Amino acid sequence: MSEPPHDPELPAASSAADVDSAPAVASDAAPAASDTAPPAGEMSPTELAEAKRYGRAQLRCEIADQLLDLAYLLLFAVVVAIPLDRWLEGFIASAPLRLLALFALVTLGHELVSVPLSYYSGFVLEHRFGLSRLTAGRWVVRHLKQLALALVLGGVMFAGLYAIIWGVGAWWWLCAALIFFVVSVVLTQLMPVVFLPLFHKIERLDDAELMARMARLAAGTGLSIAGVYRLDLSNETTKANAMLAGLGQTRRVLLGDTLLAQFTPDEIEVILAHEVGHHVHRHIRKLIVAGAVASVAAFALCDGLVGHWVNRQLGTTVGPAAWPVWTLPLVMGVVTAFFMVLGPLQNALSRRFERQCDRYALERTGQREAYISAFHKLARLNKDDPEPSALEVFLFHSHPPIAERLRLAEPR
Repeated sequence: MSEPPHDPELPAASSAADVDSAPAVASDAAPAASDTAPPAGEMSPTELAEAKRYGRAQLRCEIADQLLDLAYLLLFAVVVAIPLDRWLEGFIASAPLRLLALFALVTLGHELVSVPLSYYSGFVLEHRFGLSRLTAGRWVVRHLKQLALALVLGGVMFAGLYAIIWGVGAWWWLCAALIFFVVSVVLTQLMPVVFLPLFHKIERLDDAELMARMARLAAGTGLSIAGVYRLDLSNETTKANAMLAGLGQTRRVLLGDTLLAQFTPDEIEVILAHEVGHHVHRHIRKLIVAGAVASVAAFALCDGLVGHWVNRQLGTTVGPAAWPVWTLPLVMGVVTAFFMVLGPLQNALSRRFERQCDRYALERTGQREAYISAFHKLARLNKDDPEPSALEVFLFHSHPPIAERLRLAEPR
């Protein structure tokens, strides 16, 4: 029950409860014997309290992470970038090569200041709440893979962006948005066959019953997939996850082995129907187009703000073709700030798509009880607060709260 991957650090799946891969040591709040027995499948009061504590802790980390990213990039742009670029010029005369060196230094510097928070949110908290199976060493290896991927992909993308800025000039922002639209399509195609396998073992499922259910769900929808695959999550996390990934010949359904092990065939069918709903409603294509429109706005904003900053620093008016290398951190900061402000709107669109797929799954399968039990299991396995605050949902949630999704199944 997912959306197309959009995490800038790691291409990964997101589930009905936005799964994060992570570890499991004993949870700090096992259900108490004195808890009043909840209705079948629902969280006990202790489990609910623990889910709320986990949600609040992750929310604090999310806010801190976003503020840290923005503050770091803007401080680097205003204070560090110009003298650092001048120092690099003494060793690297080529502007494109110096740009790559500056990008690497910006990224590595960000890693140094952000890794304590990343470790706390991605390892300490996940262990504290019994959700992770990663050792510290494996977490470090995984994090280094993410960093390497960010350096390679980010270096290529920003080198390409500045080639456009320096080569096209005044209309660079429109040209860049069009090219990044093409790049996003390519990356979406590569996601399940290149990027995800860097972090998870993926195997084709040979379950005849499951494939028969999938074939029934796909019939008449025009959905053509490369297959249904098992995503090995259990070596990292206890959470459950599923997603529809890829485009064209790389499109496939990915089911976490944690989900396959604990969900009934009817519950899995509901989840598969939800993923088919993303295809029926053309959500991946719509999100790609929406991303292209947002890119036009982000790059246009960069053109105005960065151009003004450059002219102030140089004391003269120059066009984008003459922007110095030291503008890179400011471009990164402006784009980061723009998408941070745009985040609630993007999340609202994503939540709308998820509701459409939930309704589709209910109507397509008629499995109301399986739908309800699947979401109860997701809430319990992922320690997902069923009813977070409306403000939290508005600002940060790409999926509707579990309680809202369960209400869709109530008799009308």
